[in-house]
Amino acid sequence: MKGALSWPFIRLYMLTLLYFSANSILNVIIPLQGEALGATNTTIGIIMGAYLLTTMVFRPWAGQVIQRYGPIRVLRIILIVNGLALLVYSFTGLGGYLFARVLQGVCTAFFSMALQLGIIDAMPDEDRSQGISMYSLCSYMPGIFGPLLAIGMWRTGEMHAFTLSMVAIAILTGVVGFTASIHRAPEEKVEAASRGNPAALMRQAMGQLVRNPHLRRCGTLMLTASLVFGAVTAFVPLYAPQINGGSAAVYLGIQAAVVVAARFLLRSRIPSDGKWSSRFVGGTMLMLVAASVAVGLAAAGGPALFYAGAVLMGTAQALLYPTLTTYLSFVLPKTERNVLIGLFIATADLGVSLGGIVMGPVADLASYSSMYLICAIIALLAASLALRGRMGGGNISGAKRGI
Repeated sequence: MKGALSWPFIRLYMLTLLYFSANSILNVIIPLQGEALGATNTTIGIIMGAYLLTTMVFRPWAGQVIQRYGPIRVLRIILIVNGLALLVYSFTGLGGYLFARVLQGVCTAFFSMALQLGIIDAMPDEDRSQGISMYSLCSYMPGIFGPLLAIGMWRTGEMHAFTLSMVAIAILTGVVGFTASIHRAPEEKVEAASRGNPAALMRQAMGQLVRNPHLRRCGTLMLTASLVFGAVTAFVPLYAPQINGGSAAVYLGIQAAVVVAARFLLRSRIPSDGKWSSRFVGGTMLMLVAASVAVGLAAAGGPALFYAGAVLMGTAQALLYPTLTTYLSFVLPKTERNVLIGLFIATADLGVSLGGIVMGPVADLASYSSMYLICAIIALLAASLALRGRMGGGNISGAKRGI
């Protein structure tokens, strides 16, 4: 096999699947263990949100370090640190969980940037989108089986199995990662991309979040949608027992399976012409609104409504990120495109973190159902932004010529 399905890249996809397997288990175990230890939803939300909040902060620095030292050298160091972070969960309480989540957040910032930048640099242009799609699919696939494993460990009380799973994942990712190879981009390309003062370049790029209408709109939509996704990840394990016949493992498994299937089956439906598709993006956001309403009303409406919400949520999650990323790849100036897309990804990280940190106190003050209905209102306001017509302040055809 050649291109995106050649053996060196398949090994990278396997590494991605193994790396994110730990987090798919922890997303269920941490809320359940936190509740068992008497933690409030606010505390649980902070612990869950600390992961991607840290990832967001370190992602720009990770890109610069990888540019300087190359993805493989950075990747091998990160896999060692991540293995130590996974071991922390086996012998500590909530304080240790927070420390481990922060450490994992740092590792994920470097891991995801190393893999994605490595794939972009190493693949021919015609295979690049397929390679990134395969990476994305493998990062979501653990969400299908991880929650089922976690619920099984928790219900049987076999927490030593949880410890063994963390150790096994740490060892396997290390073995696969240390035997992986990525061909680095030519040296002149790296030098050209790193000219200027990094701090000044980053401050300039941050200003684009406000000044650039394309980045501002896409960032706002991604931030809002990710807040809803984060609230689901953090609190569905605690909310599901309130639904007669509801299961967090089944919900999260359905949502992850839909994300994987939709990204593969609907990939040709995603707009790729550099034009703002208000109907497509707005429809996707309205799907997210419907998903939030379904989940919020499931306590009264039953498991069918709960699992319908999982299907809608997974479809919206599958479509929104690649649609907005593809659009930005057309309309952002070439000289700043990588940095600005990195900032866009950071808005997704921030949104997932806020889903735990901000919506945790809401759940404490009201209820899980009310919290998810509030998420629906926030998503509806964002949908109105998506449904507006062509954005002003930018020339798409000009941006295309700059690519």
